[in-house]
Amino acid sequence: MKSNCFPITKNDEASLPRYQDVDVCKQVYNRDRPYDLNLLHCMYEFLCSHGECYFIEYRGKLVGDVSLRDSAEIAIVVCKEFQNRHIGRRCAKEMLKLAREKDMDFVRANIYSFNPQSRHMFESIGFY
Repeated sequence: MKSNCFPITKNDEASLPRYQDVDVCKQVYNRDRPYDLNLLHCMYEFLCSHGECYFIEYRGKLVGDVSLRDSAEIAIVVCKEFQNRHIGRRCAKEMLKLAREKDMDFVRANIYSFNPQSRHMFESIGFY
C-alpha cells in the first residue's frame, strides 16, 4: 500500500495523539513526557519555518509526519501502530529526492542509540 505526504496544516486531532505517546516521544525526541498543544504547535511552526514538513497518510489515515530542515536534517515520526510497515522508509526516500531538488550535498538524521529500529531503517536506504 502506498503512503502519501502532504504539507502540514493545523490538524490537532490527527497530530496530537501521536505526540501523546511517550514511547514515540522518546524514540524521536528523547523526551519522557508527552506533548501538549502549545508544544506541538511550536514544533510544527519551527519545522515549517526552517524547511519542509509533511503529514504522512497511509490507507486514508494520518499516521505521522516527516520533515527536511534547511540544515539538511531529516526526521520521521510514525505512530506506533503503523511502524514496521516501511512507511518511514518510503517517506525518507521521498525526502532524499526533495533534498536533491534543493541541491543539498548530504542529508543527515539524528538517531538515538536506544532506537535501533530507526537506525536500521536509515541504514537500509544508505545512511551510515
